[in-house]
Parts: sequence; C-alpha cells; structure tokens
Amino acid sequence: MSNEHGNLIKNPKQLIIMVFASFFVPLIIILLLMVFVNNGKRGDSSETSEQLIKPVGQLNFKDASAPREPQTGEQVYKAVCASCHVSGAAGAPKFGDTGAWTARLGKGYDGLLTSVLKGKGAMPARGGASPADVSDYELGRAVVYLANSAGGKLAEPKAPAPAK
Repeated sequence: MSNEHGNLIKNPKQLIIMVFASFFVPLIIILLLMVFVNNGKRGDSSETSEQLIKPVGQLNFKDASAPREPQTGEQVYKAVCASCHVSGAAGAPKFGDTGAWTARLGKGYDGLLTSVLKGKGAMPARGGASPADVSDYELGRAVVYLANSAGGKLAEPKAPAPAK
C-alpha cells in the first residue's frame, strides 16, 4: 500500500499543538468578532449608564387633603392637549396655526370650552383627562392659552369661588 495519505500528526508534541490550536484559534476569532461588532458603540454615545438604567415611570403621591393649586393654561396644555395639538394628530388644529384656528375662534370661548368638555371629532371629552385631575376651570385656561397662541384675544376665565 501506498503511504501517500499518511497521518499529519506524527508525534505527541504535534498532537498537543493541534489540540491547543483547535481550541484557541476559534476562541480568538470569536473575540475579534466581538471587538469588531462593539467597536464604535462605546465612548461615542452621549447616554450615560445613569440614563440607560433610569426608571421608565415614577409614582407621584399626592396628599388628597392638601389644598389644590389650579394649573395654568400652559401646564394643562402640555399635560393633556400637546400630544395631539403639537403634531396635528387626527385633524387637531396645531398650536399657533392661525389658519386652522380662524373658524374655531368664531365660536368664542363658550363654544370652544363646550367642544373640549363634551369632545369633538377624534378628541375625547375633556381631552381624555379625568375630572379629578383637571377641573373645568383649568381646561378653560388651556382653551384660552391654545386659542390665543393662534391670534385669538380670549380673556382668562375667572377663578371659581373657593369651596367652604
């Protein structure tokens, strides 16, 4: 027989070298691939680890017996109305868009407040806010803030009399 295709490993030293090479060569290749994939993702990012692990939501406990300060029109707008009126979602007139608000301003303050309280089109009643969180007076202030941003001249509603 011909010994043309003989064994590559002829002695124990070559066997040990092949065992180590078959273990470490793939390990080194995997390590280099990991470094290549992660290259550029560290150091360039402006997010710190504190920002990455911050909680998604926070609980805000309120004292139910404490006197309640009414929110300004801007505060209510940012909390309730901005989600639709900034982008114009579902046909909502955008904040400050005079053309979109012209016809609506013709209704006056009472007409706009009625639309907010009862809902209109895709807008839910009270803009989706709970009466426990946002009063009618605060919604009125938001109506004035939003309408005046588009050139309206609505007067700020009068504060309700304090409950006795």
